[in-house]
Amino acid sequence: MNPEKMTQESGAQEQPNSNRRQFLGTAAAALGGLSIAPGVLLYSVSHAKPADQPVTDAVRWGMLVDTSKCEDGCNDCVTACNEEHALTDTGRPETDAQWIRKLTVKDRLSGNSKSMPMMCQHCEHPPCVDVCPTGASFKRADGIVLVDKHICIGCRYCMMACPYKARSFIHEEIKDQKVEAPRGKGCVESCTLCVHKVDRGDGTTACAEACAKAGHRALIFGDLNDPNSEISQRLKKFGATQIRADLGLNTGVRYQGL
Repeated sequence: MNPEKMTQESGAQEQPNSNRRQFLGTAAAALGGLSIAPGVLLYSVSHAKPADQPVTDAVRWGMLVDTSKCEDGCNDCVTACNEEHALTDTGRPETDAQWIRKLTVKDRLSGNSKSMPMMCQHCEHPPCVDVCPTGASFKRADGIVLVDKHICIGCRYCMMACPYKARSFIHEEIKDQKVEAPRGKGCVESCTLCVHKVDRGDGTTACAEACAKAGHRALIFGDLNDPNSEISQRLKKFGATQIRADLGLNTGVRYQGL
C-alpha cells in the first residue's frame, strides 16, 4: 500500500508553547457552564485525574492500527465512538460528526485493498494548532490534540489544514450532550483519544475497547514513551507506517500492514 497518496498535503508546523496551553486551560475552566452563543451551552470536562497528577510529556499517548486484523464492513469502533461521545445521526451524512471513520484504501499497482479506521492522528506538530487564530486547537503535554469549544469561533481553518480530514463542524443544535464530551453548534471537533477515559486511568479508548470485545484487536492504545508498553513492543517488533510521513508531523497514530 502507498499511504503517501491517501491524503492531501499540508506543511508540518510548530507546537504551541506550554504557557499558552496553561492559559487556555484556565480560560476554559473559567467559562465552564456558560452560554457562548444563543442556544449553545457547553460544560467543562470533568477530570477524574487527581490534581497532584498533572499531565506531563513523560507519557505520549498513541494508537496502533493493525490493518490485517481490521475487517471490511466492521464498524464497531465507529459505533463505540458515537455512543461514548453522544454523536447522533441527524439524517444528514454529509454534515454528521465523524470522530472516526472507516476507509478502504487500494494499492494502485497490485489492486490489494485494506480496511482501516481514520481519526485525528494526534500529531506532535499539528497543523490544526498552527493555523488556529484563537488557540482553541491545542496539544496537551501528553500528545493528545484537543479543541477548546469555549474559544473556537468556527472559522474552520483547522479543518482545511488537517491533511487527514479528521475534523467535523457542528451544524446542528446539540441536545443530550455528555459532560465528558462537551459539544456546541458552530464549533469544530475531532477524536480526543477518549481523553476523559485517559484522565481517569482507564488505559484504553472506546474504539479500542470495542475492537477487543469483538475479538479483532486491530486497535492498540498505549504509551509510546514506555518501551515496555504493548504498543511500543509491537512497534519495535513489527514496525509501522505514518500516514503522510513526508509531512514530518510525527503522528501518534501508526498503521501496520499497509
